[in-house]
Amino acid sequence: MSERRACVVLEQPRSTQRYAAEVKEDEPVIVKAMHDLVRRHPRYGYRRVWALLRADGFAINRKRVHRLWRREGFRVPAKQHKKRRLGVSENGIIRKRAQRINDVWCWDFIHDRDASGRPLKWLLLQDEFTREGLALEVARSMTAKDAIDVLCQVMLIRGVPRHLRSDNGPEFIATALRKYLDCAGVATLYIEPGAPWQNGYAESLGGKVRDELLNAEVFDGVSDARALSERWLSEYNHRRPHSSLGYQTPAAFAASLRPAPLGAAPLPAPAAATVLEDQPTLMTTGT
Repeated sequence: MSERRACVVLEQPRSTQRYAAEVKEDEPVIVKAMHDLVRRHPRYGYRRVWALLRADGFAINRKRVHRLWRREGFRVPAKQHKKRRLGVSENGIIRKRAQRINDVWCWDFIHDRDASGRPLKWLLLQDEFTREGLALEVARSMTAKDAIDVLCQVMLIRGVPRHLRSDNGPEFIATALRKYLDCAGVATLYIEPGAPWQNGYAESLGGKVRDELLNAEVFDGVSDARALSERWLSEYNHRRPHSSLGYQTPAAFAASLRPAPLGAAPLPAPAAATVLEDQPTLMTTGT
């Protein structure tokens, strides 16, 4: 049946079938602010979020907040779960610095959307000593089980790290993940809640991913995002000079290292004077 005939039968103007909603210029900023508020206040409904947005200077009415709230799939959880506070400041990058390859790995999540507005979630994993990107996996959503799968695949290829640094995201503090790490002999370094600079290497890598990949590409879907992510990670490891490594690539720096004999002192870390690029770069995302 043609569009014209269908509209005649339904007594509906044809223009309604061809109307495309226009996204206002301020909408991405508002949506990001809503995500931040929902993460900080999971028990707040859209009316309270609307009030907080107004208090932050957004000229927005309640109906628009409600429309965006429904579109983003926000809701107040029916059952409130108590939060685990596992992190301490002693687990930050200054006090627990990587001394050799596979000494400390770090990981984090970053978020974006594809061309149709559907969510995409990246898990990044890095060796803090060599700055090598070990994984950059993307999917619509990721759970603790997905994080375990990624970690297991990398460890089969590269070996088991001594420590794994992360924030207190629900995927990272899940009981299943902590049991897996305990069985694998990996010590966890949970940073202090609300202190992303303590996981500065992951934040720095996430900032590069967002600046050089997420902000530069339009993703048609998960498969497209996965292909572009693999290409970017290969470029980062093998072609992109890293200032804190004396402008070597992470792969070249890792290849220049040799396993130390038993009882030898740890390999020297890159010069402190060139670590400026790896200082925390706080991301404005939705881990």
